[in-house]
Amino acid sequence: MTGKCRIWRSMLMRWLARISRAKQRLVPRRIEERCAELILSDEQLRDVCQRLLVEINRGLNKDTNKEATVKCFPTYVRELPNGEECGKFLALDLGGTNFRVLLIDLGPHIFHMESKIFAVPQSVMLGPGTGLFDHIAECLATFMHEHMVDVSPLPLGFTFSFPCSQEGLTKARLATWTKGFKCSGVEGEDVVRLLQEAIARRGDIKIDVMAVLNDTTGTLMACAWKNQACRIGLILGTGINACYVERLENVQLWDGDYEEPNQVVINTELGAFGDNGTLEFIRTEYDRTIDQHSLNPGRQLFEKMISGMYMGEVTRLVLAQLTREGLLFDGMGPEVLFEPGQFFTKYVSEIESDKKGEYTCCRQVLEELGYEDASDEDCANVRYICEAVSRRAAHIAAAAVACLLNKMGQKHVTVAVDGSLYRFHPHFHDLMVEKIRQLINPGLTFDLMLSEDGSGRGAALVAAVAVRIGSLAAR
Repeated sequence: MTGKCRIWRSMLMRWLARISRAKQRLVPRRIEERCAELILSDEQLRDVCQRLLVEINRGLNKDTNKEATVKCFPTYVRELPNGEECGKFLALDLGGTNFRVLLIDLGPHIFHMESKIFAVPQSVMLGPGTGLFDHIAECLATFMHEHMVDVSPLPLGFTFSFPCSQEGLTKARLATWTKGFKCSGVEGEDVVRLLQEAIARRGDIKIDVMAVLNDTTGTLMACAWKNQACRIGLILGTGINACYVERLENVQLWDGDYEEPNQVVINTELGAFGDNGTLEFIRTEYDRTIDQHSLNPGRQLFEKMISGMYMGEVTRLVLAQLTREGLLFDGMGPEVLFEPGQFFTKYVSEIESDKKGEYTCCRQVLEELGYEDASDEDCANVRYICEAVSRRAAHIAAAAVACLLNKMGQKHVTVAVDGSLYRFHPHFHDLMVEKIRQLINPGLTFDLMLSEDGSGRGAALVAAVAVRIGSLAAR
């Protein structure tokens, strides 16, 4: 082969190699560059950890709690399940237009549960508070009569998933109604007292309310019954929140006794992290647009970067902007892409469930949005953007967990996790585990454990622990 032939052959091979790489690289560099702000470095995530630690300490400090965004409320739950809880317990789970009543039978290696869902009519949601709690008491009585547990008093755990100021294990004042409820005469009142008064008005059932809690604490308790190393509860669903076990000496807000156990579960109200501007260094134009058009501008900024309520809309904003710039769909994307709220978080999970290089689910989503005949390049671009948004969410959620693990400093901790985002996104768990490992201090280990029905069985377990402690104290 002559020298010229070898040169031409070499040039041809390089050209073919470039074509091959171009085909493999279906996502153009320009799209990668435009999404770069959504991809956080380990340095940025460690900064998130440090900033969150500052805010948690501000929340625990009585002198700074009022201004703190991460409020760190004591839940008054001091002990976790140890497996010795026995008996029948009721749980009441109110957090939306439906509520549940549960009957749980506990024993050594026994967990049997019966439950029933009841509706809350809109007329009750908007009527007087006495009407709401009378309706709850009526449904509770119906359930107890059906299961023939209406003779002897039963302990009950009450999950009340609305903003409350908790003043004791069985005392919580409603701060404000959310989720479409507007019952008069309830805000500022103790919801446990209102429930007890409604039950007393009936006179046909006997219940001892042992605890009132939120779903985050319930998530922790539900896992702790199975796993004694569980010390953190995390909700990653429509909203986000976390709780953890803290030493009493670090809780300046604590107003109870200091007898053993020298600990209390802290409800961090994590979703409000960043409301004071401390996360501006990682927020994007898309986050600011989400916030400006939300029902609560300037509030729950951390939640708006992660939760299932907002992830689909963040993704839609990125897709729409890059389409306007001509980087997606040749600048001619589906019209619905430019309509707020029309790209659901479930689409992100479905698109990312495809195997690498396959786009069956992605094409189905795009067809549902009205975009037919999507090319492989279209699908690769859409998937890349979905991955950028969901990876960021998983990584900053991981930073929050790493912060708590580092603060607690225990050699091994199990983290109880619940919520639709964590359950249904195909890669969220693995993304979090990988990043937490990189962010925690040397010598610490952890695992993430899916919690089963924290708002239901977790409430019953809080009641069961309270009964166990009470029986021990009476001996």
